[in-house]
Amino acid sequence: MARGRLRVLLGAAPGVGKTYAMLEEGKRLAETGKDVVVAVVETHGRDATAAMLDGLEVVPRRAVVYRGVELSELDVEAVLARKPDVALVDELAHTNAPGGRHGKRWEDVQDLLDAGITVISTVNIQHIESLNDVVEQITGIGQQETIPDAVLRSADQVEVIDLAPQALRDRLAEGLVYPAARVDAALSNYFRLGNLTALRELALLWLADEVDSALQTYRREHGIDSKWEARERVVVALTGGPEGETLLRRGARIAARSSGGELLAVHVVSDDGLRERHPGALAAQRSLVETLGGAYHEIVGSDIPVALVDFAKAVNATQLVIGVSRRSRLLAFLTGPGIGSTVIRASGDIDVHIVSHAAAGSHQLVLPRARGALSARRRVYGFLLALIGGPLLSYLLWLFRSPEALTSDVLAFQLLVIVVALVGGIWPALFAAVLSGLTLDFLFVAPVYTITIAQPVHLLALLLYVLGAVLVSFVVDQAARRSRAAQRSAAESDVLATVAGGVIRGEDAVGALVQRTREAFGLSRVRLLAADGTVVSDEGGSGAGDVRTRERVGERGTLELFGAELTASDRRVLSVILTQLDAALEHRELSDTASELRPLAETDRVRSALLAAVGHDLRRPLAAATAAVTSLRSPHVTLSNSDRDALLDTAADSLAGLDALVTNLLDVTRVQAGVLAVSLRRVDIEDLLPPALEELSAPPGSVDLDVPDGTPPVMADPVLLQRVLVNLLANALRYSPRGTPPRLGVSVFGDEVQVRVADAGAGVPDDRKDAIFQPFQREGDTDNSTGIGLGLALSKGFVEGMGGSLTPEDTPGGGLTMVVALPLFFHRGRSHVAPPDAQTRDEQSGRVPSGDEPKGER
Repeated sequence: MARGRLRVLLGAAPGVGKTYAMLEEGKRLAETGKDVVVAVVETHGRDATAAMLDGLEVVPRRAVVYRGVELSELDVEAVLARKPDVALVDELAHTNAPGGRHGKRWEDVQDLLDAGITVISTVNIQHIESLNDVVEQITGIGQQETIPDAVLRSADQVEVIDLAPQALRDRLAEGLVYPAARVDAALSNYFRLGNLTALRELALLWLADEVDSALQTYRREHGIDSKWEARERVVVALTGGPEGETLLRRGARIAARSSGGELLAVHVVSDDGLRERHPGALAAQRSLVETLGGAYHEIVGSDIPVALVDFAKAVNATQLVIGVSRRSRLLAFLTGPGIGSTVIRASGDIDVHIVSHAAAGSHQLVLPRARGALSARRRVYGFLLALIGGPLLSYLLWLFRSPEALTSDVLAFQLLVIVVALVGGIWPALFAAVLSGLTLDFLFVAPVYTITIAQPVHLLALLLYVLGAVLVSFVVDQAARRSRAAQRSAAESDVLATVAGGVIRGEDAVGALVQRTREAFGLSRVRLLAADGTVVSDEGGSGAGDVRTRERVGERGTLELFGAELTASDRRVLSVILTQLDAALEHRELSDTASELRPLAETDRVRSALLAAVGHDLRRPLAAATAAVTSLRSPHVTLSNSDRDALLDTAADSLAGLDALVTNLLDVTRVQAGVLAVSLRRVDIEDLLPPALEELSAPPGSVDLDVPDGTPPVMADPVLLQRVLVNLLANALRYSPRGTPPRLGVSVFGDEVQVRVADAGAGVPDDRKDAIFQPFQREGDTDNSTGIGLGLALSKGFVEGMGGSLTPEDTPGGGLTMVVALPLFFHRGRSHVAPPDAQTRDEQSGRVPSGDEPKGER
């Protein structure tokens, strides 16, 4: 029996239309003559989805009683007995209630496929096992129901049901996805525009990777080695040199020219295990690769061009970007074609871009190590040139020898010595001079084929010839030394400029100086032990070794350098770095001192503002109470009982208002000074709402409450939280238009509970949302009968003191929504949130919350 085919409709979020598309495809197949049944579909109360069931045969579900609740699940036996051509199975990642054939719905689907039934199913991106943690980082909600990647990748067809994020939010706002009571919380939590955009990108990238994997499998199975330009894949070769940033940005621009272009950076590590010369630069370039949206790779190889081309072919690259050689023209001429030429010859169909850059032909910024004027490699090249060029020149001159040609023979060998001196310096030139002198005497000076000189003038010519070679070699050697000294001076200047710039630029100057010190001297590790006990360390990836150098940084610490010994010139640069380090440490100490003084200055500012702002508000109740008491005590005034009662009420109200005002002033002072007393405990939010509304004297129906049953408790101070609710509700009642009561809703989002107090008033502009939390702020600053503007400042301080947050948001349709986020109450390491299989069930369908609903929104 042939196995059935699995087709999965993948969505970025609930509500994009997966179930609707599945039912639509089922109807299309039924019209073509296929036997189609609906094995299980969750409509979530959406009328448009439910309407699509008309005309399709629905297999009755299997009833399961779990913890006293009757649930309905997919009846696998009934579908197998019906044996249709196509079965529509919604929510592939669904967890079955205990007592069924399998624990997961995707396992039920495997049974249907084994029976030869084709299955069309749906799943959201957040339920893929490998992406579960990524989705939790994006949305703050962990998914309990997941499906193994292997199951989804084994599907015969995976299709993304795509919907633009704003279009999905519009559908949600219109009530087409969730009930109206849940729309506000959903739009502000899981269905934020940024969340939906990230989930959409995640779904599209997952499908693109799956398509790419399928393409690679096809090419491998069919033995196809040629490049297929399905999409631009740009590989950038990095050496760790200063040109890396230029190459990466050029590669990113090339990749961006085509839709779906991909950027890959690769660095070839020598297989001899030696430490890289520029680990700091490579780390910075790796960070830039990630910023540009690319991927960084390191490969090991002894032949750099071959390793680069092999990697590019392995990843099916279409473009390869390398930098123009940093070798000088002379060195390139003497050593032959470089990496670029070799890569071009071996690249085949891959386009190679050789990019010019500012570092072309220049040296590294790292300080050159003190050594001879010419490198050992150049000396070897000089000796090789003398050994190869001498016999070759001798052979050519011997072919055209004549007694009159001795002068030209001497000049030819003189030119050879000069060339050797230019390449290898004095010692290869001396070797070439002696060797050529012997060759001249043996082959061209009579008597030939003997090491003798018949005429004294020939001996003088030979000595002058050798002396000239020595002088030329000395000049070349001195020029090389001065050139190297100039290069080192330039490198030192660059290092010192970078060091000084790091201090001027400010942030973390100490860390930047420590890192720059290690890179400048090519050390394996540098560690700063500051006098205040802090340690700043930077490592280059190799073993630290023994401490080679310890240097005092003024009176503020010690700098330890691990690695090679420093030369005298290195120590000259190091002394400047130590001075800059001392200045940076002093700057940090001053900044810390300023930070310690800032709260005191803020406290003084608040106290001054309190004294300046509350004079009128204190005098008004005092004056009213004083006048009432004075009238009561006056012997010259005759008062009736009603007048006496009125004066007593006036005095009582004035003193009560004065007491509340003083309490608020004391509280805001405690908040600003950071000495607010908070007593955290388990608090049920629904228990605080009746006393809060009673304190506000709010009549029934004046506030629309939406507190779901089973809302978990929070960790909070009940007294402070009640005052927060009173302040927020008072503001919402004040600014809500008549006939439109404010709304208080409670929802769970991740590991916190959110209380949302929304009004439909004029709202607050974005540039004013931070200012409303400042003390003594009243919207418009014209109404002196509504307090002195401390309510929101106190509320924010109270909530943050309880470990939560208070943030303003725009109410959909207009108005302001204040969101109080508080942590869930935890006891013995466990949150008081019901486990996934015991959470609030959908009362309409009597089932566990489906995979189509993000957990934590209730």
